[in-house]
Amino acid sequence: MKRSKPLAVLALGAALSMALAACGGSSSNNNSGGGTSAFGDGITKVANPSTKTGGTLKFVHSDDLDSYDPGNMYYAAAWDFSRLYARPLTTFASKPGKDGTEVVPDLAEGLGVPSDGGKTWTYKLKQGIKYEDGAPVTAKDVKYAVARSNYTTELEKGPKYFLQYLINPNKYKGPYKDKNLDDFKGVTTPDDSTVVFHLNQAFYEFDRLVTIPESAPVPAAKDTKTDYLKHPVSTGPYKFESDAQPGKSLALVKNSNWDASNDPNRKQLPDRVEVQFKVDANEIDNRLFNGTANIDLSGTGVQAAARSQIVSTPAKKQWSDNPYSGFLRYAGIDMKVAPFDKLECRQAVEYAADRVALQTSYGGSYGGDIATTVQTPQLAGSYQKFDLYPAGADNHGDVAKAKAALQACGKPSGFATNVGYRSDRPKELQAAQALQQSLAKVGIQLTLKGYPSGTYTSDQAGTPDFVHKNNLGLMIYGWGPDFPSGFGFFQQIVDGRAIKPSGNSNISELNDPKVNADLDKAAGSKDEAVRNQLYADIDKQVMTQAAILPFIYEKPLLYRNEHTTNVYVLQPYGMYDYANMGVK
Repeated sequence: MKRSKPLAVLALGAALSMALAACGGSSSNNNSGGGTSAFGDGITKVANPSTKTGGTLKFVHSDDLDSYDPGNMYYAAAWDFSRLYARPLTTFASKPGKDGTEVVPDLAEGLGVPSDGGKTWTYKLKQGIKYEDGAPVTAKDVKYAVARSNYTTELEKGPKYFLQYLINPNKYKGPYKDKNLDDFKGVTTPDDSTVVFHLNQAFYEFDRLVTIPESAPVPAAKDTKTDYLKHPVSTGPYKFESDAQPGKSLALVKNSNWDASNDPNRKQLPDRVEVQFKVDANEIDNRLFNGTANIDLSGTGVQAAARSQIVSTPAKKQWSDNPYSGFLRYAGIDMKVAPFDKLECRQAVEYAADRVALQTSYGGSYGGDIATTVQTPQLAGSYQKFDLYPAGADNHGDVAKAKAALQACGKPSGFATNVGYRSDRPKELQAAQALQQSLAKVGIQLTLKGYPSGTYTSDQAGTPDFVHKNNLGLMIYGWGPDFPSGFGFFQQIVDGRAIKPSGNSNISELNDPKVNADLDKAAGSKDEAVRNQLYADIDKQVMTQAAILPFIYEKPLLYRNEHTTNVYVLQPYGMYDYANMGVK
């Protein structure tokens, strides 16, 4: 997800913010109507706070979201944006800083009640929650949502955790093939307000799991299958004004059947929320600067030209934040694409990569810190620092060790392969080019293959058949935890059982028995210290297998112009909280 980010680094981020603000970041912008802000304000507090209602909140995006259907999406930006209209059983506290990592009830009255040694989880729904048409939300709607998002072949973009962890003795095929929802035994609904999940193994992070939009209710009568993305039925403060136009635009308006008294996690400040898609990345930055747009929906930070302006201009810098997002930017090395089926060929890439050039691609120190592990330091409990493939004293790559690895894998003169990246993201193009140049020094020839963001995980990098047919040995990617823990970080990108025919996030196709077993041990342990050590062990095993080439621990430079109010970074998504913004 793409998706977060506890807590150890927050103090560092705050200290950095204060130091940079002292260099002129807190100066007043006389052209903004007297508003003031400091660089980094949005990391640990609400920046530009306001209770003003009305106006239109305008988002822009360089491509498209992977989906608008809460049950069939996986980009962090899509999950964050869906909070405007979809309410899962639990969510993250709508607060800046470390407080935002707390799991709190949303659709449910309280957190789940475990029984049967952590294999059964029971939730009671809040009373009075309605859909946009006034119909009441019921427990069966939650059950149906889980069934459609996890057990159908038509909807393939989401993580499908429930498919792996809920019991399924009769091999239920989903509501599109089996209309009798009673045949779905993994979830039961004793009454209209009670949802009970029956797991095939203990899972003590289940409250975190049901923060994902796949647990947001869907009324079966309104499900239009793959077309549901055009108009999901809202339970949040906003609803779709009319059918969305994928790849073009969508507009949300206030949902009159949303009740603030049972939803402390969201506000309803703007009258409208508009999104325009397919806007050039540099044009997005221009619109943020001139005030014709409020926020870049992708949440990946400004481009090089805008970054230069921000860091050198106090009047712009004061409206920006440079948080550690908790995301890793990396290349997946596909172990099924020859010659990367040989460990030493993968190790050659690890040694040869120019880490400084890769960091520069993402903005240098403003883009993030050089990474040597899969987990990011923001996972303070389970992160352990190590470096299995030292890149030389200057971090520009170790050519000698890379050539020795090529010799060992039977490719002493190197080989040719392709590298995939998202073509509408200039930073990924620059990273692919940096990788191309550094690997060429040892005879590994890369051809660049660009694909749209909106289909990259669903149709190209996330479809193993496509990857194999197109010889995509390397794929540029980014990942943050689905929920703030080592399990939420690792399960979808390294568990061999999570590999899917499309919408696949384990783009390395790693299927290591030790990794799989350690993930199961962690899920079943009540002891957080035991879980954290298992996650640290998984990190070392993945790097030992050279399945992932880490680039940076990401720090996007985000811009929140003076027209946008109530702005703060929601740590579990590593980007601004889209559900609580307003406009002047």
